[in-house]
Amino acid sequence: MNVVIIDYGSGNLHSAAKAFERAARDNGLDQTIEVSSDPAKVAAASRIVLPGQGAFADCKRGLDDLPGMAEALQRAVIEDGRPFLGICVGAQLMARRCHEHGIHDGLGWIDAEVVATETPVGTGPFYRIPHMGWNDLKIRDRAHPLFAGIDDGRHVYFVHSFHIRPAKAGELLAEVTDGAAITAAVGRDNLVGTQFHPDKSQAVGLRIIANFLRWRP
Repeated sequence: MNVVIIDYGSGNLHSAAKAFERAARDNGLDQTIEVSSDPAKVAAASRIVLPGQGAFADCKRGLDDLPGMAEALQRAVIEDGRPFLGICVGAQLMARRCHEHGIHDGLGWIDAEVVATETPVGTGPFYRIPHMGWNDLKIRDRAHPLFAGIDDGRHVYFVHSFHIRPAKAGELLAEVTDGAAITAAVGRDNLVGTQFHPDKSQAVGLRIIANFLRWRP
């Protein structure tokens, strides 16, 4: 089995690849990890990972600028049902649209909007943006395989100013609180997305990655 982490000019690909390689090795999982911008490799992958950081519109443009990538993703993920993990902006790209510096279309795989994260600071009209650092998970869907063996309150690492807000309550897998509720993970069917960075979340992140590598939706 092979995992392809998509290289479209966004995301810390080295960090992600090393974390996936370690999770596979430490858990005895016979899966190869490859970083690629080749749509043919994405189309043939057993599992697909879409990282992302920065502005939503820039990430979407980078994905669209790879000839054949949108079609390969649609075929592999939506039509063939291969397991898919979006990380940070990669998770946001699953939404219908984003409201960051205008309105921008996403992939439309999840009925969701990407909206500003506003977390109150003190009693005044001030907000802490970005939401950055460690925060404790509150898992909404305890049955989802992504969170097998993960307890509420475990810390994961965030750095973002916008988050994905799903329209359907059942597609909110986990959240955190930082003055206000912030989406931590979403998913449906063979799709999952984490607003946090599992590759930067130490032992908890490695466990989540291993769970994804084992997942058979």
